[in-house]
Order: sequence, then structure tokens, then C-alpha cells
Amino acid sequence: MPPPPEPESGPPARPATGRRRAGAVPPLSVGSLDDVRAGALLVAMPALTEPTFAGAVVYVLDHSDTGTLGVVLGQPSQVEIRDVLPGWCDLAVEPGVFHVGGPCETDTALCLATASAEAAVPGLRPVAGDVHLVDLDGDPDALAGRLSGLRVFAGYAGWSPGQLVGELAEGAWACVPSRPGDVLSALSGLELWRRVMGRQRGRLAVLSSATADPTAN
Repeated sequence: MPPPPEPESGPPARPATGRRRAGAVPPLSVGSLDDVRAGALLVAMPALTEPTFAGAVVYVLDHSDTGTLGVVLGQPSQVEIRDVLPGWCDLAVEPGVFHVGGPCETDTALCLATASAEAAVPGLRPVAGDVHLVDLDGDPDALAGRLSGLRVFAGYAGWSPGQLVGELAEGAWACVPSRPGDVLSALSGLELWRRVMGRQRGRLAVLSSATADPTAN
């Protein structure tokens, strides 16, 4: 009979555990300042503990060397549009209330609408794609039948030059593409945050099952 094989030298092999090697884990991609533009979304990361923006989804209206401006989506208030801007209430999607657009100039009203306008329409200023800013000093009857719907925001979110780049570097925000339906979405709060995060790729999508507001943990 042949002699039994000699045992292999060296340390015993580790059993397979199914775990990825550290180098194989994809990095968490949250975008950069180059991704911030009109029509993009700034989505609050769980590391953002500022109560005003915890769990927020911000639609960017303008980004330039002078700063960044946007409105927080999905934060309906108790103020009815018909009580303040009665001429516009019939064009607004449900719920027909002002949405809290941010902490800046909360007595200022901004209005966003979706419309497939191939040519310039008086009273509408394109933001990105089918999303437009609406001139609330104009005639709402002139836009009847030309809009898919509109939403009115009280206040806005603003960043001074250099402020947003610091917050992005700290991991406070992820910058992701928007969809036209985001502006008029019936979802609010954590539901909207989860919907936006859930359609991303990689580790951002995994975060959709986390708590958007770390103070709620």
C-alpha cells in the first residue's frame, strides 16, 4: 500500500465565510459639487443631525458661484392655498396646501409646476426638464390646461458660496438625479426620502431601509 500523504505545511486554511474582502466593498458614492445643478436632488444623509434638514429631500433650483438655492420637498403645512392665493388653488395638486420649502424667507412663496412646454410660455420659467418656476403675480387662467399640476412652497433652502461643498465633504448630503414626478409627489417625509434613496444604486440604496433622522434611533 502507498504511504499516506504527508500533511501540507503552513497555517490551516480558513473556512469560507461568504464575506467580501474589504477591498471588494464598493465605496459609498454621494456625488460631488460638480453634480449639483438645477433639477438635481440633495438628499440628507443619516449623518446630518441638523433638525431643519434631517431626512430632507431638496430640489435644486439654482446653483452658481453666488450660492445654491432649492426647496425642500414633501413637507406639507396646514396653510391652505385658497386662503392666501385663491386664484391658484384650482391648479394645485393635492394636498392643496403650502409646503415648507425651507428656513429662508418663510414669508416668500415659490411655485413649481410641471408642463411639457416646447416654446416659451408667459408666466413660466424653465428650471430643468418639464419643471418650471411659476410667476405667482401672473394670471392663473392663462396657464389653465397647460400644466400637469403645481405646488406652492413657503420659504426656501439656501447655501452661501463654499457652504455646500463643505457639507458634501462631511457626508451630510448625497446629490442624485431627480425625476419630474418628485416635485409633485404625493409622498412626504420619510416615505419620500426612502423612495428617492431606494431607486439609487449600491450602498445608497441600502440606506433606504435606514432611519433618515438619526435622532429617531
